[in-house]
Amino acid sequence: MRINGSCHCRNITFALDWQPDSETIPARVCSCSYCRMRGGAWTACPEGSLRVSIENSAHVSPYRFDTGTADFHVCTRCGDVPVVTSRIEGRLFAVVSVNAFDDFDRLRLARATSNVEGEHEDARLARRERNWIGDVVFVAEGG
Repeated sequence: MRINGSCHCRNITFALDWQPDSETIPARVCSCSYCRMRGGAWTACPEGSLRVSIENSAHVSPYRFDTGTADFHVCTRCGDVPVVTSRIEGRLFAVVSVNAFDDFDRLRLARATSNVEGEHEDARLARRERNWIGDVVFVAEGG
């Protein structure tokens, strides 16, 4: 199943190939201070693949906080964060915002809260390796 998404102005778009097909998509409502303030709800399919396209990379700014092990890709034109990545031992992993899904039946989302506050860095990176998308490609389309 292919799930498309984007930031509000479509500067950052993504295509998530969800494998295998699923009737429901898990949505992790993160309780960290950053996500709590912005309504962050994320999903990943470890068996799937993700292609992220950026129309104008000059309008994308990475934001890091806490352990500095994840990049929140912020569109500076509209302020949305459709993708978060983490580089672990040279490999890029990602989650996508379910709030950024285009033309998707929101009733198919199975929302659950997640608390990562106080998680040690080693445990955090191991969780990402297990649960995040591990086949990630970024394509910059413009200057």
